[in-house]
Amino acid sequence: MSDFNNHIKIVKEKLDTVSPSFCVAKWKQVTMHLQNGHTHSCHHPSTHLVPLDEIASNPTALHNTNYKKLQRKLMIEGERPSECDYCWKVEDQTTDSYSDRVYKSSDQWALPYVDDIVSKPWDDNVDPSYVEVSFGNTCNFKCSYCAPHISSQWMEEIERYGPYPTSGKFNNLEWIKLQQMMPIPNRDENPYVEAFWKWWPTMYKSLQHFRITGGEPLLNKNTFKVLDYVIDNPNANLELSINTNLNPPDDIFDRFIEKLNIIISEKKLKELKLFTSAEAHGKQAEYIRFGMNYDTWLTNLHRLYKEVPGIQITIMSTYNILSIPSYGKFLNDILEIKRTYGEVVNKRKNPNPMILDIPYLRYPEHQSIFLMEASMVDMIFDQVTFMYRNLQNKDWMGTSNDGFYEHEAEKLKRIYEMGLHSVTNKNEYVDNNRKDFIKFVDEHDLRRGTNFLETFPEMKNFYNNCKNLL
Repeated sequence: MSDFNNHIKIVKEKLDTVSPSFCVAKWKQVTMHLQNGHTHSCHHPSTHLVPLDEIASNPTALHNTNYKKLQRKLMIEGERPSECDYCWKVEDQTTDSYSDRVYKSSDQWALPYVDDIVSKPWDDNVDPSYVEVSFGNTCNFKCSYCAPHISSQWMEEIERYGPYPTSGKFNNLEWIKLQQMMPIPNRDENPYVEAFWKWWPTMYKSLQHFRITGGEPLLNKNTFKVLDYVIDNPNANLELSINTNLNPPDDIFDRFIEKLNIIISEKKLKELKLFTSAEAHGKQAEYIRFGMNYDTWLTNLHRLYKEVPGIQITIMSTYNILSIPSYGKFLNDILEIKRTYGEVVNKRKNPNPMILDIPYLRYPEHQSIFLMEASMVDMIFDQVTFMYRNLQNKDWMGTSNDGFYEHEAEKLKRIYEMGLHSVTNKNEYVDNNRKDFIKFVDEHDLRRGTNFLETFPEMKNFYNNCKNLL
């Protein structure tokens, strides 16, 4: 048994001594969507609304809602909260299946707190060690797979034109209202943001991971308020992560770089990481991520590496059917960055300046890879081949700086294998999603003044084949 597997086995045994349903994430991890007052602990359960009367007397109710405390009580007593069914399904497969209940609880932000949690009442107000927060939905993009409660640009479009005419009425506000997820207008006072800042000085002391998401965080004043707080109150135990589309106004980006330099050069934190997104090249990337200027995105990546020594960046590349034609060109740009800045970063004992994460898009289904035709699989094969031909090379010291990690290539290889399987297993479900694809891109072009066939000439046959299904 490997050291890692042995560690996981020991963690599960420790958790099970508390109860067979105990999970530290329910206490020590939280994601807070302050634009609509929703919260959840662990990304698997659905979010739930934080009652305003709870945060009025207890700001920590952004995490410690009465509802969540009852789920914790169930866990302590050995009952399985129904919202955690993702893990229960994994654990029920076989006796040696390890779910995210175990993997999450095994981390340093979680495992050391088991005894402390057990020693306190189940309804105790807990300060989390792993926090993700969205301060608002203000955004200058309306990405094709995003939603109105996350992007203010999407909200404006849907309020003006209504949902897209797909079979499921994509981005229908009625569904968002039904889920109580409508964002508080950015011009209005937000009681959830107010509660956050009341709790923040206390929460900050116990934080190990803090990540700011959006909307676009650089367009929200609270992001800079956090950076200023960190500068004034160093935290040697904290890893700070910030999502950004790297397309804010120039003056805001200049100020952001200035803050990052202070934090990194003066060692205000344990670690600082940036996350950005792209899943295609040039005009095709701009079609997917409407509002994006690809050249600006690329220029700002280079600026970060040149002007903020030691910066760590992850590109979240959500591979979808619109990624396929130009993803090879995109990989060329990423490879250039890895090769250009890898050596500089190496001298700081960080062997690779960038992580490329390549998940596949699951929703909306009308943009997923499972709609592809056989000719598209060949394009992905070429992209996978390119990555494997340009894997990092290790020098005599065991460091590397000039290529893709093998695990990055493996993620694209898995997408290729799924695509290969999907083109041989077509059915009515796929055809319905292809019909929705046409309805979406045609409406996209009508509303936004874009031209799908001019932007994606490689997909002309696919477009026509889908059109013939209507």
